[in-house]
Amino acid sequence: MTYALPPLNALRAFEAAARHLSFKLAAHELHVTPAAVGQQVKALEARLGVQLFERLHKQLILTAAGQAYLPGISEGFRHIAEATSQLKPAGAVLLQLGVHGSFDLRRLDLAAFRSKHAEIGLRVLQPAGLHELVEGKVDLLIARGLGRHPGYRCDRVKEGSGLGDWLIAPEGTADCPEIASFRTWLRSLATEAPRENRRPRLVGGLGS
Repeated sequence: MTYALPPLNALRAFEAAARHLSFKLAAHELHVTPAAVGQQVKALEARLGVQLFERLHKQLILTAAGQAYLPGISEGFRHIAEATSQLKPAGAVLLQLGVHGSFDLRRLDLAAFRSKHAEIGLRVLQPAGLHELVEGKVDLLIARGLGRHPGYRCDRVKEGSGLGDWLIAPEGTADCPEIASFRTWLRSLATEAPRENRRPRLVGGLGS
């Protein structure tokens, strides 16, 4: 069976905006701009041929069509999330890695990590930031910044000063086996790769 589905990003924008009744709050959740959310919703309305929101001054209201559409879309996302959560390999410890949006995942050689660490069910959320780490949506995070976050262990991914990429984990879980394994994996990439290769190099606290 072929499903006639609107673009997933447009559905996500609608569902988030409908829950919050705000393009701004939906944008914060989805890590995009309010204008991008508004454009996605407008494109969805054009595709469906119905108006989903009444856009009033500083207020967003679902139309009757929007109210009817929302429960099914939310339920669909819930089923997708539940199905995904059940994919954890048997016996594996689930590790949720958050990564900022501009980071090139190819640098991490994740397929090789998963092959070497079959006991760890590694999942990646991108884009992700400190908000997801604080809320527990991810267990550790590769973030762009200065790496100064009280209560968190921060290891620089590549040598340098100023802004950079950092591996960040709560101090209470920073040394748990699965996070330690991922930190060691990054260190091994730096050790095995030539200096000119663009693979990550962790410094500052990795030896401690």
